Amino acid sequence: MKLAEALIARADCQKRINQLKERLIESAKVQDGDSPPEPPEQLFAEVKILTAELESLIRQINRTNAQTVFTSGCSLSDALATRDVLQMQQSINRQVARAAVIEQNRYSRSEIRYVSTVDIRALLKEADDISKRHRELDASIQATNWATELLD
Repeated sequence: MKLAEALIARADCQKRINQLKERLIESAKVQDGDSPPEPPEQLFAEVKILTAELESLIRQINRTNAQTVFTSGCSLSDALATRDVLQMQQSINRQVARAAVIEQNRYSRSEIRYVSTVDIRALLKEADDISKRHRELDASIQATNWATELLD
């Protein structure tokens, strides 16, 4: 199995667990004399199987990421950390730029006037540059995921 396939299986497993959780919540309480829509014991048994499968997939994915050599000698885990930080930096820049936009809603000179304390254009330019680096790194990571065999 390729690493990318394992990542898809992990996402599917997480989605199925969340769906089971919702069904369990719906079945957790009923009016006296009624029966639950589904037997909670069966749902818990399914959750137990799926969480064991999820744990196994996560362990294999983490082991594979740590041992897979990415570009310039770093591991795939290192590249994922860099990608996450780039995403965070880009998001911060865009949020601060949005917050700094001044909307003048003053009706008289006595009302409070706001001014921006940051260079919005520079923040957005930097966010665009970071976003480009993020996309390029993500594309390389995806290519590596499809070329890498999942370790046991």
